[in-house]
Amino acid sequence: MLSRRHFLAGTLAVGAASQVRAQTSHTAPTVLRIERRDIEVNGKPASVLGIRHPDGTFGITTDVGKPFRVRVENHIEEPSLIHWHGLTPPWRQDGVPDVSGPAIPPGGNAEYDFPLRVGGTYWMHSHYGFQEQLLLSAPLIIRDGGEKSGEQDIILELADFSFTPPEKIFADLQTRRPPKMDMPGMAMAAMKSKPDLNDVRYDAFLANGRTLADPEVTKVEPGGRVRVRIVNSSSMSAYHIDLGELDGTLVAVDGIPVLPVHGRTFPIAVAQRLDIELQIPKTAAAYPVLAVLEGERRQTGIVLLAGEGHAGRISGMADAVSPPLTLSLERSLRAVEPLADRKADRTLVINLTGAMQGYQWSLNNVAWNKDVPPLSVVEGERVELVLANQTMMPHPMHLHGHSFQIVSIDGVRFACAVRDTVLVPPKTTVIVAFDADNPGWWAFHCHLLYHQHAGMFATLRYD
Repeated sequence: MLSRRHFLAGTLAVGAASQVRAQTSHTAPTVLRIERRDIEVNGKPASVLGIRHPDGTFGITTDVGKPFRVRVENHIEEPSLIHWHGLTPPWRQDGVPDVSGPAIPPGGNAEYDFPLRVGGTYWMHSHYGFQEQLLLSAPLIIRDGGEKSGEQDIILELADFSFTPPEKIFADLQTRRPPKMDMPGMAMAAMKSKPDLNDVRYDAFLANGRTLADPEVTKVEPGGRVRVRIVNSSSMSAYHIDLGELDGTLVAVDGIPVLPVHGRTFPIAVAQRLDIELQIPKTAAAYPVLAVLEGERRQTGIVLLAGEGHAGRISGMADAVSPPLTLSLERSLRAVEPLADRKADRTLVINLTGAMQGYQWSLNNVAWNKDVPPLSVVEGERVELVLANQTMMPHPMHLHGHSFQIVSIDGVRFACAVRDTVLVPPKTTVIVAFDADNPGWWAFHCHLLYHQHAGMFATLRYD
């Protein structure tokens, strides 16, 4: 079992978290508090965690070119640390316990100060233990001036929720036994070759902290334009975004612009983000924006209310079971600013390995521990990661400190979107390329929380 309390303990000579000092600005930092809070889910109270400002609000919205000057205060009873997902800070400010630096102890704080060079939709979340499952996350929006004049910004953060403590969820996954099958049953299962989906049975799915029993309702102008910034902060759950009768234009993935793609449904894996522009009809009405759980009918979402429209009740169940996520959209995406055309200086083959039986997940058949050597790169190299999924489970793979471009899917090469998290479906090989331009020691892992803790984790270090 991967324990973040002992994660790489003793391998880095670093000081206390409070010794990360601001260097670029004399203005007062933005204060974020890691706190325990109470919410209500399905009519029952629940104690969860949160990242809030002193006034109780969530998230950060700022502008490109400004320094990211933040003080994180730990007000809970255990250590914690926040990762700035999708940003490319100096290594020591990345927020992974004992990789970039130590966790913040209870009552302690850490300060961060680095420039924001690109805009987009990002998010922040705990990288300590199972705190992410307890909703310790928040949106992080960086405006870059590319937003259309008069366009209303709306944030939709998705999350999966369980009343069961995450430690028990993980323990149950490790001890769960697969169903017994006779020989005909095994043959039928082999012929179907269906992916394993949703190995955690959640009690609810949340959109901005609420279910469809009491959804968030946001007023919009009839005939107006809206940019919905969707963040999938779920620990284990992927979705199909369903815009209903609205026509959407996908303009960015993982915060990075893509050539426009039009549609009414869009897939989103764990940790990914989508920026979708909507033209609101002139008719006064309620327009739900829904997220349907991959492989099931359960759904969550928000309601856009135009004019004096009425927001009626929306079922928590979609009309039909949604399909597994595929890379059909990914194949069609094109970055507005792709990487420069260049041959790879280094190619690293990373097999995604493991199985549901015993809940064993690994990279290259090695479950992570502090003695596993890092992947090596050299500053200035063009690096390609060959991600070969040998399992029957999809894995959203995330590289810290860098953005990468998807350059090949199952042997077909093309210049696709630039992202920081890519879904690798079962029995699929995806190649991503990045420029080694941010020296340090970085995490690389499956963003399914319990896969990460089971061992599907590695580090990448500059020589």
